[in-house]
Amino acid sequence: MSAERIDGKAFAAKLRERVGAQANTFAEQTGRKPGLAVVLVGEDPASEVYVRAKGKATIAAGMASFEHRLAADTDQQTLIDLVERLNADEAVDGILVQLPLPKHLDEKAVIATIDPNKDVDGITPTNAGRLVLGMDTLVSCTPLGCLLLLRDLFDDLSGLDAVVIGRSILFGKPMAQLLLSENCTVTMAHSRTRDLKSLLRRADIVVAAVGVPNLIRGDWLKPGSVVLDGGINRLDPEPGEAKGRIVGDVAYDEATEHVRAITPVPGGVGATTIAVLLRNTLVAAYRNEGLEVLQDL
Repeated sequence: MSAERIDGKAFAAKLRERVGAQANTFAEQTGRKPGLAVVLVGEDPASEVYVRAKGKATIAAGMASFEHRLAADTDQQTLIDLVERLNADEAVDGILVQLPLPKHLDEKAVIATIDPNKDVDGITPTNAGRLVLGMDTLVSCTPLGCLLLLRDLFDDLSGLDAVVIGRSILFGKPMAQLLLSENCTVTMAHSRTRDLKSLLRRADIVVAAVGVPNLIRGDWLKPGSVVLDGGINRLDPEPGEAKGRIVGDVAYDEATEHVRAITPVPGGVGATTIAVLLRNTLVAAYRNEGLEVLQDL
């Protein structure tokens, strides 16, 4: 068996195209562009790269981009005051506070300050609770991207066995809830799960986001299953390499001999995240204006 390569970049490009077209429609209807505000505290290199990419993508989609960069020693109240100002700013439809924050700041308190109607990362207690209750809400970008990829592959997810490996608030937990909402039978696995191999051997869908390179071996996977690999891990460099390769949580080459379809790393799950962030911002903009959200997003 030779697995289909699920091209996250191609999927993201199509989604951005749809979002861009509808952002133009929104601007014609309202006289303003959908607005995304990103807050970065400190100078973490990976976060810097991600924030720049978000800003460029936002502008390219015909949206307004607002970047707020704060010093690493910014105090809690200053950050909360900024979030509250963004909550009140009618030009801002989506607010994203780049995580992780410096250790002296209380992430939970900052997240709880974000207006749920502008929480395009889907991590406020209100939106997380609405997801659990099966209510319409803004959902964390990476798991929502995974669900959209799965809908492209399956006519119906009902009754399929799914294993989600990882239980973070940004990925694992919302991913499990999304799959439950599609009537999958969901098992959550994590660092203390016993006999992960036996769980995976009966899973029709595997979503991995645990952060351990090549943890999941090819022969652990059910023949014909679909694997979405959300892990991003850099290996130690081999002799002659400037830096090590980036790999996922699944041993990709091995897996392709067993599964029906799998996302590569890079170029798979991660490639969808910013496109879904733009999608969430557009949805929030429509809702904030009291307009009907277009359905093909």
